[in-house]
Amino acid sequence: MAATSLAPTSFEALQSELTHDIKVKVAGIDVDGVLRGKFMSKEKFLSAVKSSDGFGFCSVIFGWDIHDTVYSRELLISNKANGYRDVIAIIDLSTFRRIPWEHNVPFFLVSFLDPDTKEPLSVDPRGVLDVTTKKAREAGYECFSGVEYEYFNFKETAQSASAKGFTDLQPLTPGMHGYSLLRTQLNNEYFHDLFNESVAFDVPIEGHHTETGPGVLETALAYTSALRMADNAILFKYTAKSVGIKHQVIPSFMAKPWGGLPGCSGHVHISLRNKEGRNIFAVSDAELKTGRANATNEDTRFISQEAEWFLAGILDGIADVMPTLVPTINGYKRLVGGEAFWAPNAVTYGYDSRAASIRIISPPSCPPYASRMEVRIPGADMNPYFALSAIFLLGLRGIRKQLPLPCPPITHFTPEDRKTGKIKMLPTSLEGATVKMMARESIAREVFGDDFVDHYGGTREHEVKLWNEAVTNWEIERYLELA
Repeated sequence: MAATSLAPTSFEALQSELTHDIKVKVAGIDVDGVLRGKFMSKEKFLSAVKSSDGFGFCSVIFGWDIHDTVYSRELLISNKANGYRDVIAIIDLSTFRRIPWEHNVPFFLVSFLDPDTKEPLSVDPRGVLDVTTKKAREAGYECFSGVEYEYFNFKETAQSASAKGFTDLQPLTPGMHGYSLLRTQLNNEYFHDLFNESVAFDVPIEGHHTETGPGVLETALAYTSALRMADNAILFKYTAKSVGIKHQVIPSFMAKPWGGLPGCSGHVHISLRNKEGRNIFAVSDAELKTGRANATNEDTRFISQEAEWFLAGILDGIADVMPTLVPTINGYKRLVGGEAFWAPNAVTYGYDSRAASIRIISPPSCPPYASRMEVRIPGADMNPYFALSAIFLLGLRGIRKQLPLPCPPITHFTPEDRKTGKIKMLPTSLEGATVKMMARESIAREVFGDDFVDHYGGTREHEVKLWNEAVTNWEIERYLELA
């Protein structure tokens, strides 16, 4: 994993860096991608680092949902039977940052271990991705990725949004203004602070601009190693929400906050490198003029054989891991009829195609070293650790099994093929996606293991249960008077 610029190389260096501090902020990540943490005294923190045993952290963060409601049924890690006991939090010194908007307090991420086995918890997001990247390393590969977030911004506070019942929220700017240089002038300080504070927090940004939709921005994070990328993605959300509080703005990473408008994507770019640092998705110099001779079709002519197998692995298993890419009830609203709003909802791929679920980016549109795949299915509400893990695990499975591509590229199909079954469609609800993921024969169980699928699937079943019990404004407006 790529370390931060402040990461200490020894315990003595850490002590020296913290000389003038009295407290440290630490945080881990729950299954919904929410940072859960606290302040520790410097003495307690250094003691936990020096002992290498970590410190106890209440396991209830894996026993309740995004709103701190205990799951509908008892799950493996944290439950009444084990008394919601502690798990072990291990401090990752390579994540050392200072929070610039919080008096430069020291900040570290943690990973969670099972207190009995001392192994990574089966659903600890950082642990899952760490295990995934180690599997790739054993196969001779290093995982690299990038994440792009789209997010609506509302001129609201937590108090004003709650008082309004989360309805009639005021967008930061009106109208549809993608890539507008003018629109950002309306909230110039907020727009610049998002970029500047993120970089100061050691979360590098590659691009930052307006997107189509009222008050919508898009931020692309700089490409790096997979675990560092997932950390950066989570911490960018934290940055945006913190900067938003300062400016009385709520940036929302909800996938589909408004009907009739584009949703918010969380596009993921991925590649593999060998131990020498070469991008293994790239074709050789000899193949650069005419393309790879044994490519399955024109769209894969300028990616390597390994890349084609990797792509086949994603396509073969993507429908079985959908809850790791689209984890919320609302996320599927972005995908239903999504082709009208640039949100892919089928098992498709294509060269430089933003209509496909998997976009191949390769020569001639980029240099060979930049060859990669963009997975366009996730929304901005994804947990990046699980999404990246799913994509890499499926792709590595494709390489290992040398899977053939299951279908031609998207240009070979017509819109009617979605209705006739020629194009395989993705699940259209969290309920359907969870059933598919938890099936005994699912590819999700093959790549993630039963413990992960059973626990994480149980958390998604809880989400579905709450949704099925809810009475929405739409139902009231439609049925109250006339039914």
